Amino acid sequence: MAQIFDALPPESVNPILCCYVNATSRIQIARIANIPNWYFERVVFPGQRLVFEALPEAHLEIHCGMMASAILSDTIPCDRLCIQEEVNPVFDHTEQQQRERLNEGTDTDSGKAIAPVIAAS
Repeated sequence: MAQIFDALPPESVNPILCCYVNATSRIQIARIANIPNWYFERVVFPGQRLVFEALPEAHLEIHCGMMASAILSDTIPCDRLCIQEEVNPVFDHTEQQQRERLNEGTDTDSGKAIAPVIAAS
């Protein structure tokens, strides 16, 4: 279950689910600061996967450095980190069943086996 510490602003429309992986050997700070009325900041350890919800227009800033300093090393548009496609809310089960029957080699109406079509070469 995802933990949401800093919820998106209530007027937010179409949030996306994003994933960032720290592929370095150093601790990083991931920050989003370009969305009005919202601030997001997390520590990301080496090899850690950070999954978060953001707006498509947000930019994830990656800061790295030594103990007392942090340097902005990268800025990534969150729409490039999106891991969840939009789901079609209308799902036609009959269409899916017809496709499965065709894949299995059965007639879509009667359920009887049909002979495979062999292309002449």
